[in-house]
Amino acid sequence: MRNLLQGFKNIIKRILQAIKRRMKKIGIGWAFIIPALFFITLFVIIPIFYSMFLVTQSCRGIVCESNFTGNIDKLMGDVQFRQVFKNTFIFFIVQVPIMLTLALIFAVILNNPKLRFRGVFRTAIFLPAVTSLVAYSVLFKMMLAPEGIMNTAISFIGISPIGWLTDPFWQRVTIIIALLWRWTGYNMIFYLSGLQNIDKEMFEAAEMDGANKRQTFFKITIPQLKPIILFTAVMSTIGTLQLFDEPFNIIRGSGTTASTMTLSQYIYNLSFVYIPNFGYAAVISYVIMIIAALLTIIQFRIMREEK
Repeated sequence: MRNLLQGFKNIIKRILQAIKRRMKKIGIGWAFIIPALFFITLFVIIPIFYSMFLVTQSCRGIVCESNFTGNIDKLMGDVQFRQVFKNTFIFFIVQVPIMLTLALIFAVILNNPKLRFRGVFRTAIFLPAVTSLVAYSVLFKMMLAPEGIMNTAISFIGISPIGWLTDPFWQRVTIIIALLWRWTGYNMIFYLSGLQNIDKEMFEAAEMDGANKRQTFFKITIPQLKPIILFTAVMSTIGTLQLFDEPFNIIRGSGTTASTMTLSQYIYNLSFVYIPNFGYAAVISYVIMIIAALLTIIQFRIMREEK
């Protein structure tokens, strides 16, 4: 009987020791997780819920009052909102298709194993993606200034200087060119990774069946890259709707910004330039979120129907 009790005590002791060791491991894990959870809660979760509250408020500085319908009425009648929405949509509808098309073309060309110096070309095209947004924006502003290197160069061949930073049409062209230079190589890397995962035997079989380069591109390459095309389209859409750095840094101080101000710039102005109205700024932020969600759903449905 005594041996039985002793054995039972040993079992209980081992169980308690195992639980203690387990709790120690769990405690170590939580010790690493808690700081991250704290900052995520402080800087992500709480601001999300607070922004939901701000949507119902009409603010003048730090003084706010409940006025949700007033924000909606103001949004419907806001001429400047319609203008910045139009600007953002123009950047989206023009820049994103061109950028993704160029990225795909570069990826196909640079995936050719017979091309010499492929690594150099890949690095050169991707390198703009790792440059500072502010630094390259300032560089573009200097190059395209009225007396900058671009206008000086075209003057030598008899073309009148172009108002890259002052004319509304050319301001938009400038932003689109800057975005293409910055992000085409970034998307090209995704397409390159997808191309390198396509089975080479598929191209060999198509060639044996008499398919030309154009047919293999549209019948093999594009279908195999559809998931990556969808991913880059969604990410580029979200990025364009959040566009801020290029219009703010390139066009600011060069005259009117009405033709290039984006939704994100307008939110910044509502919060920190005009008399602060954080409630109305929060409403426009949720407009961006809704538009991004709708465009993403449309892109997913288009890909699903094609499939």
